[in-house]
Amino acid sequence: MRDRAARLRSGLSAKPPGSEETDPRVRIDLAHLLSLEGKARGLTFLPRQPARSILNGRHASRLRGRGLNFEELRDYLPSDDVRSIDWKVTARTGKPHVRVFSEERDRPALIVVDQRMSMFFGSRLNMKSVTAAECAALAAFRIFDQGDRVGGLVFGDEAIAEIRPRRGRTALTSFLTALSDANGLLRAEAPSVSPMPLNRVLQNVARIARRDHLVLVFSDFDEIDETTHRLVANLSRHNDLVLCLVSDPFADLVPAGIRIIVSDGTLQAEIDTGDRSVHQRLQDMAIGRLAEILDWQRRYGFPVMPLSSGEDSVAQMRRLLGQLGQRR
Repeated sequence: MRDRAARLRSGLSAKPPGSEETDPRVRIDLAHLLSLEGKARGLTFLPRQPARSILNGRHASRLRGRGLNFEELRDYLPSDDVRSIDWKVTARTGKPHVRVFSEERDRPALIVVDQRMSMFFGSRLNMKSVTAAECAALAAFRIFDQGDRVGGLVFGDEAIAEIRPRRGRTALTSFLTALSDANGLLRAEAPSVSPMPLNRVLQNVARIARRDHLVLVFSDFDEIDETTHRLVANLSRHNDLVLCLVSDPFADLVPAGIRIIVSDGTLQAEIDTGDRSVHQRLQDMAIGRLAEILDWQRRYGFPVMPLSSGEDSVAQMRRLLGQLGQRR
């Protein structure tokens, strides 16, 4: 039954025992994540985005980018932008003064990656957990190349690995190692436990990213509620927030008229989608989650990147970030 459950979770046909251990569609390792560095070139998470990028201001609020440091208060010069005039000081002194700022050299990025058992599912190409890990690694490499600090939170059902944003490759490698370790714990025979609440993870994110961070969350957003709504809204007020919603083609369009065996590795259940009411409830659940998250985008202006485990990770990241026609 365990072997059958593993095949059902992966969406793969029967294979020799242990073959899924080395199948990068099911499980990834650190070497695989490191191999993606060259493929991240051309992607960007800076405010100036390609016209077709989903992060472009035409689709949602623009990324604000690095913050500004106050440098000095000085007399107004004819070449200065009138918008930089400090009117309070000008009124007090009787002479026009301007505030001078410089752009911060870098900004911290926090990449949040879901590796819970709900992500250990795939029907066409990858497990959702693999797609999330690969896309998060691509983002990490590109942000590092931009000169920004990289950190992250990687969480499974029982633990959270926290890597504070820091300069240098050490922090990047620590993040990728934590990602590889968490992905390696996902297996069909893993004991059934209560999943890590997403709200707990977002509370940790808010503790670290108080303001002026780039925060990317890669998850299927399983079990969201009003508290999730509030946490996401608060994060977006003070940071550049991007939600990367990972889904599987099977959940996007549940086939009708088939019997599905689902398993948590211990128990199994059969679902008959030939029953119209059952099929409708499954479809409503999948569509409802997407609709709710897209409503967050509309209300708060942060972008949502829809990622599919049925599509190559590099190809869809390039497409979503406006890099069509670029060589891989």
